[in-house]
Order: sequence, then structure tokens, then C-alpha cells
Amino acid sequence: MDTNKIKLLIADDSAIIRGMLEKNFQESGAFEIIDSVSNGKKAEQSATQKSPDIAILDIDMPEMNGLDACSIISGTLKIPVVIFSEDASAAERARQSGAALFYVKPNLSSFKKEFFKDLIQKVQDIALKNVSAKKELGVLPLETQKRGQNLSAKNEFKVLCIGASTGGPTAVQNVLCGLGEEFPLPVLYVQHLDVGADKKMADWFDSSCQNIYVKLAENGEVAKPGTVYLSPADRHLVIDCLTSEGLPILKLSDEPEDHFLRPAVNKLFKSAAAFYKSSCLAVLMTGMGRDGAEGCKVIVENGGHTIAEDKSTCAVFGMPAAAIELGAATEVLPRQEIPQKILSLVQNDGAAQ
Repeated sequence: MDTNKIKLLIADDSAIIRGMLEKNFQESGAFEIIDSVSNGKKAEQSATQKSPDIAILDIDMPEMNGLDACSIISGTLKIPVVIFSEDASAAERARQSGAALFYVKPNLSSFKKEFFKDLIQKVQDIALKNVSAKKELGVLPLETQKRGQNLSAKNEFKVLCIGASTGGPTAVQNVLCGLGEEFPLPVLYVQHLDVGADKKMADWFDSSCQNIYVKLAENGEVAKPGTVYLSPADRHLVIDCLTSEGLPILKLSDEPEDHFLRPAVNKLFKSAAAFYKSSCLAVLMTGMGRDGAEGCKVIVENGGHTIAEDKSTCAVFGMPAAAIELGAATEVLPRQEIPQKILSLVQNDGAAQ
């Protein structure tokens, strides 16, 4: 494999289109075609296994359409995607799915030299910009990040995630105040909030938790140890990627609601599990509904540790109960015991030495 060339993945259910794209991108001299597949599912699998620098996807494909594949490839794998479709009305849907560019696919008669010159230049610009940005941030490739998460048989926690809903602010405040000063991990916190209440909530937390800094999460910022990042109202809070030091770079997302919720605890927990594997520690506290249960399950399946608040201290036992029912709670504790348990887990793994 030529490391100086841009690694390109192509997905289109038309063998003719794939062949024309392959031929012209290869002849440009700047690209290496690492795979050319016929549907979105194969594109997702190829992107996961081969880590291309960029992908070109059609929309109408069998098994998984291009927009769904785009959401996974651009969202979870952080690989830029160009949606290449004859349906010009799909541009906005492509953007919402995370596409870096929507390019209208013309009739076959229009696949000429000037057309490919423009397309290749745009794809090359996007790919190079993305590669350069990752190098500047010191971001490790996702595959390398995953390999580095489980170097030890024991958990070495790198992030603490908290999710809550009804009764959550008081419950989480109790936990945060019990973590002492100089807590060694970044804390990512999703709370179901009404629009307009997030800034006041962050200020209240920061004033009432004298031992730890609490702020509203911002898009693109690096989450630092000893700071709590609260999800803004109506924005999903997820991890975009990691720095070379293993710190999370945050992303605020306008992706659709998850089970009618935005922000959703599930979104945060699943993204943390994807990047941190066994290094993820999460707490699911009081709240109505089931948000966070599926996220806890993903964390546990990846070797992480989850704590569900016990019914005896919950204002509403819905969310923790759902996680327990799924077998996704590593342990169940009353609120007053959670801070000490967190500290013992973090200190035992050596992170707080």
C-alpha cells in the first residue's frame, strides 16, 4: 500500500459507475482504491477494517443505503464521506447524515474529463484537510485507539460519563461534591434539560460544587481532567475523537433525537464505549424512561464498568431500572455510596497516583 496516496473507498450498486470512478481516481495519481463495493453494509465493514482516508457513497443501495452508512462512517469512524447521487433533493439529508460534500451524479453521457477533474479535486481537498487536521490535533487513527485501550488486564479508567433525567441535578451534585479536589478524569455529563435552562444549570453546578469545575460543553474542545462538561439543551454530546494523550475531543451534534430525546445519554455512553472500551466508567442515575440502558449495555460489552443508582435513593427509578433489567449494571449502589466507589475504582487502577 502506498502511504503517500489518499486511500479511497467507493460504494455504488452500479458496477459501471464504480468502474468509471475507480479508473479516473487511479489515473489521477493521487489516490489508491482500497475497496469498491456494491452496498452500504459492505462499505461500513470495509471502512471499519481498512480505515480509508475518504469514502464516496451512492444513496440508493441494497442492504444499507448510503445515508445510513454515511452516519456510521462519518460519525463513529470519523472518516469523511462524499455522497454521490443523482437525487439532487437529497443534499440536505446527506448533510444531516454527516456528509462532507454532496455531489450530484449526472447522466453517464456527462462523465467526461472536466467532470472528473472537478470531482477529484474536491475529494482530494476534503481528504487532505481531514488528514492534516488529525495530525495537528495529535489524533490517533480509530484502529490504533482501540488497540491501545486494553493493554492491561485491569481497567485503567480514562473517562467518567454520567447520565440523568428527573431528579438528576440534585443527585449528580451529590456525587460531584463527593469526588474531592483534583479528580483525575474528565467528566462528561448528559442531563435532560429544557431549552434555555442549560447555562443556568451549569452555573448552579459550578457554584454548588466548589471542588470541581463545571461548564457547558463546547463543540471541538478537549475535555480535561478535573472538569465536568454538561451537555447543552437540544444537542447530543458525544466524543468526536481522542488526542494523542487519550483525552476526548467533544462534539455537539444535531443528529435526530434518540427515542425522542436530545441530548440522549445513550449517544454519549455508546460513543465513550467505542473509543475507550474497558477504560470507560459510567454512572446512570435517577430519571424517567429508559435512556442510558442501551448505552450501559454497550459499555459493559466492551469491558467497561457501569454503576446504576439504587431504587432507594432515586426520585424516579426508570432509567437505572432499565439498565439493571438489561443486565447492563456492573453494580447497583445508593447515591451516597457512588462517589466513594468511583474514587476507589479510579485510584485502584492507578490513574490517580
